[in-house]
Amino acid sequence: MAEGKPPVEVELTWEGALRFRGRAGRAAVVVDSEGSAGPSPVQALALALAGCMSVDVVHILERGRQPLRGLRARLRGERAPEDPHRLVRVDLRFDVTGEVAPDKVERAIALSREKYCSVWHSLRQDIEFTTSFEVSAAE
Repeated sequence: MAEGKPPVEVELTWEGALRFRGRAGRAAVVVDSEGSAGPSPVQALALALAGCMSVDVVHILERGRQPLRGLRARLRGERAPEDPHRLVRVDLRFDVTGEVAPDKVERAIALSREKYCSVWHSLRQDIEFTTSFEVSAAE
């Protein structure tokens, strides 16, 4: 195993129907096939992708001393019509609040996608994946 980050370990316990109680470290989550008691597995994947890139973008902007006051990410994923209904298209939009230079946001998104986001790099690279952003000074 490569040095660096420890392995990812999660545990799922079936609770009935198609619902599972999950644990990752000290964090708990419910994974529900119907997406009612918790996110479905694909919704959890989408949260992971949006979360990974959001963490990267905030981290990069803060390290660049950009006056970031807020960030919201909205992801829309389209799935294949046949089994296994995998994600085939993802659009991720960032709404950035603060006097942040647009070129810095664009660079942060590109760095996340091209180099840092481990979730994106763990997925099939033939997924059509677009990103966009809007910066507003007011909250």
